[in-house]
Amino acid sequence: MIKKFAVSGFKGFRDDLVFDLSARDYEFNKILVQNEIVNKAIIYGKNGVGKSSLGIALFDIVWHLTDKQLFQPQYLLNYLNLDSDRGYAVFKYDFVFDDQTVTYEYAKANPEYLLYERLFFNDQKVVDYDYFNREKHFIDKSLSGNLNIQLVDNKLSVLKYIYRNTPANPDSLLTKMIEFVENMLWYRSLSDGNSYSGFTNGGAGLVEKLYETGKLDDFRAFLHSNDIDYDLQFVPSDGAHLLMAVFDGGKKLTPFLSVASTGTQALMLFFYWSITSFEKISFLFIDNFDAFFHYQLAENIVKRLNRMKSFQTVLTSHNTYLMCNELTRPDCCFIMTSDKITSLRNSTTKEIREAHNLEKMYLNGAFN
Repeated sequence: MIKKFAVSGFKGFRDDLVFDLSARDYEFNKILVQNEIVNKAIIYGKNGVGKSSLGIALFDIVWHLTDKQLFQPQYLLNYLNLDSDRGYAVFKYDFVFDDQTVTYEYAKANPEYLLYERLFFNDQKVVDYDYFNREKHFIDKSLSGNLNIQLVDNKLSVLKYIYRNTPANPDSLLTKMIEFVENMLWYRSLSDGNSYSGFTNGGAGLVEKLYETGKLDDFRAFLHSNDIDYDLQFVPSDGAHLLMAVFDGGKKLTPFLSVASTGTQALMLFFYWSITSFEKISFLFIDNFDAFFHYQLAENIVKRLNRMKSFQTVLTSHNTYLMCNELTRPDCCFIMTSDKITSLRNSTTKEIREAHNLEKMYLNGAFN
């Protein structure tokens, strides 16, 4: 799991922005926490404070440690902070696997241009690799073994090189970290289209995957559970399949996506990822997850995700209705401003109890 993440020099984050997922000692909603780490987080903040940029920063690690889907170019415009003359961004992750800590820090001048990598296991340095200073090429033998490391440039991570070229060891902390990163998924559904990063590459479209998996009845039931009812069926078309909505007792068929609302299509995207990925992913970040959802529908999605303990989830939202102890906890809700991100628990000196109305406290300025 990710326990803490810090970034600086990236997009709007000139100085260190620290996202600390350490949990507190609450006796309610314990399913939202694992091993004293927040497993289900929701981030709130005004427009423009960097909620989306935080997600993109968290997934920067996918670029050089995996071969998974990368961000589309538009998400990486102004990669470096424009108010800084440092010329590079720094990313630092604290992972926890079976009570062991892995700290990974690296710097980049652009998405593909590594400057250095540093890796620590339980605070013990095992890698300190400066791509432009051969005197700083320390790699602990427990990782490299007899491997002769010769990198042709700084676009290939030394950690990825070691991982790909040494015998597989499932107990290695390096293996656990890279496998965790390989199974991270970021996605969003907005008016400019659907996009994702991490976990997989390409794959069938939403409708074709629904046909391949035979999950049409499950999809229909999923929509019904959110008060959306359609009679649906597949129709073959040029070697593929069209998902059709049935009207007038079966007399009229029309493509489902032509009549489905934007919110229904966003639900379809969530269902797609749930049937293709949720059993395998390690970390899920949904940007503006409820942009097209009614507040009750957003609540249903949060409840559904809360029951999925096998992966860590971070959602961004403007919907303060979700800020309640029935759905979350003060240490699982985060307020983001332009220069920091802090849990509700750490945003006030007041003792917060289960009976408190978090939304009312927030709207009345209790967490300022």
